[in-house]
Amino acid sequence: MNQDIKRAASGGMTGSGAPHSRENVRLTLAEAIIEAIRQEMQDDPSVIYLGQDVGVFGGVMQGTRGLYDEFGRNRVLETPISESAMVGIGLGAALFGMKPIVEVSFGEFLPAAMNQLINQAPNLHYMTGGAKSAPAVIRTRAGHGPYGGHPQDYSVWFCHVPGIKVVMPANPSDAYRLMRAAIRDPNPVLFVEPMSLSHGRREQVDLTESIGPETIGSARIAHAGKDLTLVAYGSQLPLVQRASQRAEAEHGVSVEIIDLRSLAPWDVATVVQSVRRTRRLLTVHEAWKGFGHGAEVIARVLEELGPDSEAVRVGRVGAKPVPIPSGPLRGLALPDEKEIHTAIMNLARSREAHIA
Repeated sequence: MNQDIKRAASGGMTGSGAPHSRENVRLTLAEAIIEAIRQEMQDDPSVIYLGQDVGVFGGVMQGTRGLYDEFGRNRVLETPISESAMVGIGLGAALFGMKPIVEVSFGEFLPAAMNQLINQAPNLHYMTGGAKSAPAVIRTRAGHGPYGGHPQDYSVWFCHVPGIKVVMPANPSDAYRLMRAAIRDPNPVLFVEPMSLSHGRREQVDLTESIGPETIGSARIAHAGKDLTLVAYGSQLPLVQRASQRAEAEHGVSVEIIDLRSLAPWDVATVVQSVRRTRRLLTVHEAWKGFGHGAEVIARVLEELGPDSEAVRVGRVGAKPVPIPSGPLRGLALPDEKEIHTAIMNLARSREAHIA
């Protein structure tokens, strides 16, 4: 796979024999992340990769496939099975001029490195009076997927801590851009890969697109609408798109879908501008509803709107307040298309009742 990507990126042939340019490469989300890492490692010898089984094995869910073959064991480093040690090594390397990408295989294992992620990484720049920074990327995977285990999503925990950025892409193009931006960022960045989308359908990725400092922190309007603003990220984008299409087809409700992409910082201005028009705001995420990112979005938008917020109706959709189970029970704990559609229609009808 990695050889196919390299041929496509250089304007050659893919494994299917079809010519591609750097503006027209079809990649899955996971492949786009690998390609972003590969290009940054080619461009900058200070970029290194650390994690468990990231070498010859090709990484968890083949998430580093081809990198070890190209860059070798001095830049793609196998680590002990100790998340605290892995992240600590990465932070130490960052303090001495390296740009480490540390893979914590699944987000459920992030708590094993909380001291490094909470007390150290976000604070090093402040603790040293600006003399040092920790440009480390912590790559992990979270959420439901066809792989059975480790579905808990703790990403919002880290949004609470100033000094660390948190991103979660929902498509291959954003995965490519956000990973390159994360590696270049002088701050620590938690890069969360939604497992249900990792090996989904391939989409065109423009490998020539410029990556600026504004890449992290900007949302995208995935679908324009006028009746309701729906804010989501990561794995929920396919669900909210289907639910919104149904609402429009069956009831004429026009939903504006905003993909946050970046959870911390997040694009307040884009969401507020949309809610000023629609007067309805629904947040959807796979993580737990209580104390979730959606609550922060709603609170901040209402604060920004001030007196105008009295006319705004809001709603939240998220996971039930239980540890996310395995097996057939998992679907009972997570949001689904039906629940999202119901929430859309409830808000749409509350608008009608309010106007009347």
